[in-house]
Amino acid sequence: MTSAFLYAAARTPFGRFGGALAGVRPDDLAATALNGVLAKVPELDPALIGDVLLGNANGAGEDNRNVARMAVLLAGLPVSLPGSTVNRLCGSSLDAAMTASRIVETGDAHVVLAGGVESMTRAPWVLPKPSRAYPAGNVTAVSTTLGWRLINEKMPAEWTASLGECNEQLADRFQISRERQDAFAVRSHQLADAAWAAGRYDDLVVAVPGVDLACDEGIRPGSTVERLAGLKPSFRPDGSITAGNASPLNDGASALVVGSEEAASVIGTAPLARIAGRGVHALAPQDFGFAPVEAANAALARAGIEWADVEAVELNEAFAVQSLACVDAWKIDPGIVNTWGGAIAIGHPLGASGGRILGTLAHRLITDRQRWGVAAICIGVGQALAVVIENVTLGSEN
Repeated sequence: MTSAFLYAAARTPFGRFGGALAGVRPDDLAATALNGVLAKVPELDPALIGDVLLGNANGAGEDNRNVARMAVLLAGLPVSLPGSTVNRLCGSSLDAAMTASRIVETGDAHVVLAGGVESMTRAPWVLPKPSRAYPAGNVTAVSTTLGWRLINEKMPAEWTASLGECNEQLADRFQISRERQDAFAVRSHQLADAAWAAGRYDDLVVAVPGVDLACDEGIRPGSTVERLAGLKPSFRPDGSITAGNASPLNDGASALVVGSEEAASVIGTAPLARIAGRGVHALAPQDFGFAPVEAANAALARAGIEWADVEAVELNEAFAVQSLACVDAWKIDPGIVNTWGGAIAIGHPLGASGGRILGTLAHRLITDRQRWGVAAICIGVGQALAVVIENVTLGSEN
């Protein structure tokens, strides 16, 4: 068994629902991300890539028919390069990266591209297929943008509650106030705006051809706790979750180059980070927002380190409340979490977010000269994934 390393990361800017990227197909977004990450390793011959794994949660529209393979072809890569699409909902692209690292570790390939894509704007409405021709009754079109659809009646009602209601339950369980959630959301916007202004994303974000979008579209630099306090609850009349302290609906794509240590000679650059530990966890579907706690703990155990060793965390901010619940449970300094902003500000295009947080984490470790980092993401229907990475540039500088 060899080790797997992260060599490069890239993503598109994340667009608002119905915003600047609304006219771009998801397969084209994915192709843009693939070309963007390959541009960072120009010496790599694409013919030497063993596989391409892309995450995608809503593969019912233009992203159907295996969007990874479609993206390979649209990116102009060799037709001999295969592609596979991974669906673990919000964790899809992190799952793709984890699978890529296992492929490298087993020696099945020395270089694998991973990442993910989602156009939540262009997710279609669907109808259940009738069991017989010309049914007499009416049918209802269902949006595939987010959450449950066409629910199996055998599922207990508590499992199929809306994502927002599930997180209202977390707020009740852990007594996390509306004020804490709003403050966390404001911090996300402020840090994201500051990171863009400081050029932190200049080497990570690639432009989408034909689209005038220079940075993430949902960041609100002027966001304040006072402004967020004026928003109405979204899921309960007396609830604490609003459009301001939850991640929005978004469009975007991410991509990563994962390879063995020996692959450095063909990739043409030294790796950024070693993938040191992976973790997956599942619990009751309604508790999905809390699942990253044990996923990250498992990844740390496999990496052979403890929370005291960790200096940087990228936790996908599906909701402020679930992010706060996880940070509280880990008993870590909140100041090391999402220091370049999080999904509440940047956005959460489901299939692309895991690749975003892993690439951002690697660049954070290098920029701040830190050794160990954790990327974690909650997933609907009660799951979570986490990855521990080690900054290998510190050793190369000594």
